[in-house]
Amino acid sequence: MTAGAQAPPRSGARGDEIRIGIALSAMGFVLAGLGACVAILARDLDEPTSRLALLSSGFAAGLLLVAVVGPRMLKLWPMPTVLGVGSVVCAVGAVLIAVAPAYAVAIAGGLLVGLGGALLVLVAPLMLNGPTAAARLSRVNAVASGTGILAPLAIGTLDGLGPGGRYAMLAAAPPLLFLAVLTRRSRPAQPAHPREQVSVPVLIDSAPAVGLGRKWRRVGRRVVMDVGAGWLRVVLAVSVEFCFVVWAVARLVASGLPTAVAALLGSTFPIGMAIGRAIGPIRYRGWSPVFPSGALAACGTLLVSLFDSPALVALGLVVAGLGVAPLYPVTLAALVATPGLSSARLSAIGAMASGTAILVAPALLAVLARLVDLRTAYLVTLPLIAVLFLLSRRSDRAAFV
Repeated sequence: MTAGAQAPPRSGARGDEIRIGIALSAMGFVLAGLGACVAILARDLDEPTSRLALLSSGFAAGLLLVAVVGPRMLKLWPMPTVLGVGSVVCAVGAVLIAVAPAYAVAIAGGLLVGLGGALLVLVAPLMLNGPTAAARLSRVNAVASGTGILAPLAIGTLDGLGPGGRYAMLAAAPPLLFLAVLTRRSRPAQPAHPREQVSVPVLIDSAPAVGLGRKWRRVGRRVVMDVGAGWLRVVLAVSVEFCFVVWAVARLVASGLPTAVAALLGSTFPIGMAIGRAIGPIRYRGWSPVFPSGALAACGTLLVSLFDSPALVALGLVVAGLGVAPLYPVTLAALVATPGLSSARLSAIGAMASGTAILVAPALLAVLARLVDLRTAYLVTLPLIAVLFLLSRRSDRAAFV
């Protein structure tokens, strides 16, 4: 634990928790709704579904960019200011996705959601830092997961009623703008030591809050190998997760369901994820939790890919969600536990891994869907899980046990 984590809580700690809860809940709603919006935007804008893959890439691009420039921003601006800017940018992005009259506007909205959302997860753990940080982060994380389940349900219901499902994304804008107003009255947090580095935990699915430490220094070969393997494990885990996050609703549409019904059933994957996260990693003897979780994810993939019955596809999404849920927390925990480097620097490496996966994996699945079909393209997750198995078999870190 860092020195900052042991500092006494500030007098406005409760207010910070409320602000961060609003931020992550609204952003969780938007991110969970992107998958449903891919299918709806493809229909509304008369674009191939595969072209909308760039919508999900916005968050990845924002994560990568903020991981690099975010710490410098925090040196220039107080944390509440960064939180307010991120809220406004994310709100504008959600509005653009909801009302986009053209493809370019929708992609711009996705990029703004990514930039704003990445700023939110950058400052969130720093504002909640203190002796009760774990409990406070757990509370806001639970609320954010709940709003993520609501997104496809709201989008599907609204689309079935007629106005257009993506208008449900407008629901995220008022709380984000309200948050920006709240931050104007907050006072910047003063760190106990100017050069203090804060170890930052994960707040939401596949979006680690990070603060880059000093530049990479020469380290031993073993450390480099361990960090490289840990980085690749995170990439693989996040890749599998976001293939389902982005393309689940499109797969249900391809099975013959109307878009509105598919958007409603798209909630099956986040529901499976929520249950899986509540259960936690499955531990059996000395085996890594990656194995039972990956096996469930593979079974869900087979149900989604080999059958064209909407009921079986939806069942596959639930099973896949149950299996995918622990993969990212487990792989990131192992990366951050790598000896030889600071946890802040390792968290930054984890952020880069997540951004890389979110940027590449959904786009790769879209390319494969053009060559074959989306049903067959989903099988790409199986070799990703297989490689994750191979890398995890050799891991003996406590985070995996």
